[in-house]
Amino acid sequence: MRRIQVTGAFTAVLLTGLAASMLLATVCETTADPAGSLPAGDATSAHAPDANAFSHSSATLPFEKELDFKVGNGIFKKLWVTAPASTKSSDGLGPLYNARACQRCHLKDGRGHPPSANFPEDNAVSMLIRLGIPIGPRDTRPDPVYGGQLQDFAVAGLPIEGRPHVAWTEELVALADGTEVSLRRPDWTVADLGYGPMDPETRISVRMAPPMIGLGLLEAVPAEQIAAYADPEDSDGDGISGRAAEVTNAETGDLMLGRFGWKASQPTLRQQTQAAFLGDMGLSTTAFPFGHGDCTDRQPLCRDAPDGGSQATGLEVSETMLKLVVFYSRHLAVPARRDLTDPAVARGQSVFAEAGCASCHRPSLTTAADAADPALAGHTIYAFTDMLLHEMGPDLADGLPEGDATQSEWRTPPLWGIGLTQTVNGHTNFLHDGRARSVLEAILWHGGEAQAARDHVVGLDPADRDALIAYINSL
Repeated sequence: MRRIQVTGAFTAVLLTGLAASMLLATVCETTADPAGSLPAGDATSAHAPDANAFSHSSATLPFEKELDFKVGNGIFKKLWVTAPASTKSSDGLGPLYNARACQRCHLKDGRGHPPSANFPEDNAVSMLIRLGIPIGPRDTRPDPVYGGQLQDFAVAGLPIEGRPHVAWTEELVALADGTEVSLRRPDWTVADLGYGPMDPETRISVRMAPPMIGLGLLEAVPAEQIAAYADPEDSDGDGISGRAAEVTNAETGDLMLGRFGWKASQPTLRQQTQAAFLGDMGLSTTAFPFGHGDCTDRQPLCRDAPDGGSQATGLEVSETMLKLVVFYSRHLAVPARRDLTDPAVARGQSVFAEAGCASCHRPSLTTAADAADPALAGHTIYAFTDMLLHEMGPDLADGLPEGDATQSEWRTPPLWGIGLTQTVNGHTNFLHDGRARSVLEAILWHGGEAQAARDHVVGLDPADRDALIAYINSL
C-alpha cells in the first residue's frame, strides 16, 4: 500500500495494487530517450553549452516576462549591505551570514564546492553547515548557541560563529577489472568558535549549493505523480523503497510534499528562497520575519544589532523582491543534451538501465497541464529524479535528520546538466558535501537502496563503465 499526497493540505490516500497500477499507467514510466537533446521539452535552452549555460531563461517564457526574469536576476546577484545604510532596499545583511548575495553560493546558477586551493576567491562561500541535535529519527533541535546553521561571516563589530575545516582521508576501492579508484572521506570540524563551545550533542552536516536549473519544472510536477512512485515498505521487493517527504508550508501551516533541498525539506520554491534569505544572508521575509537572522538568544549583541526592515512591513526583503527572485529561479532553463551521436552514449543508456540507476534517477516526469505558470505546463521532462527520499547507507549518513528525512535519507538529485559542471563551475565535485571528484566516485559512495546499482557498476568492464559515464555526462 502506498500513500499519495494531493494538492493543498497533505492528504493521505491509500491505494491498493489495482488503483496504483491505474495511476502509474497515466504517468511516464519509460526509460527510453524519446526527448533526444531536449530534456525540458520545448522549455529547453537553445543557447551554447558554455560557461553561462545555466543562466538562460526558459525557451517557453513569453517575451513580455523577460523583464521580470532579468530584474529577478539582478536581485539574485545583488550584494546586500549592513544596516543602516542609504540603500534602503539593500540593507539588513546579517548580522551573521554566509554570503552577501544568492549568486555567491549558486555560482553562475550552478553547483557549489568544498574549500579548495583552486577557488581562493570564494573558498567556503558556496557551501554551508547545518547544525542540530537529533531528538528522534526525523526530528532535530538547533544548537542552543549557534542555531540551525553556522555563519562564517559577520557584520563589523561582531565575531563570526566559526570557520569550517575539512580533513580528507583517501580510501582505495578496487573495481572488478583491477582498476583502483581513490575515494576521499571528509572529516568536518568547526574552528575559531566565536560564541563558546557547541552543545556536545550537536552534529554538523555540510551542504553544497545545488544547481538552479529546471526548478520551476520540478515544482510543476503534480504531487500525486511523485507520490505514486513511493514504495516505503518495498512492497514490490525490488530493494527500492523511496518515500515522499511530508513537510510544513511555513506560510499556510499545510503539510505538503517536500521537493527542494538535499533532504526535500522545503515544499515550494518560494519557501526554499525565503529559507535561504534567512539562513544564508540573515534577511527577513514574509515566512521568516526575523531581522536578526539565525542569531539565538545566546548571542545578544547579534539580536540587538540594527536591521534593515522597512517601516511599512518590517521586512528586509520586500514581497516584490521575493516574487522576482522566485520567478527568476523558477524559469532558469535546462541546457540541451550533447554527444547524442556518440556510440558510447547510446551504449551507456542501456548500462544505466541495466544497473538499476533508473529506479531512483527516474528518467521522465510530466508537469501538470494546468500548472499555475503556463510556460511550465504540460512538459514531459527528463530530469532523472523521482523527487523521493531514499536511504543511502551509512557512508553517506550525516547524522542529522532534517524535515521529514532521517540522517541517512536523501532526495534523489536531478542529473540534467551534470555534464556541464566543469564548463560552468570549473570542477566536478558531487554529492551533498562535494566529496566525490567525479561521477564515478559519486556512484561508488552509493549504499543502502542504491547498493545493488553501485555493485553492478563495480563489476562492469572498462568499456561499459566508460559508456555509462559518457551517458551521464551527456545529460
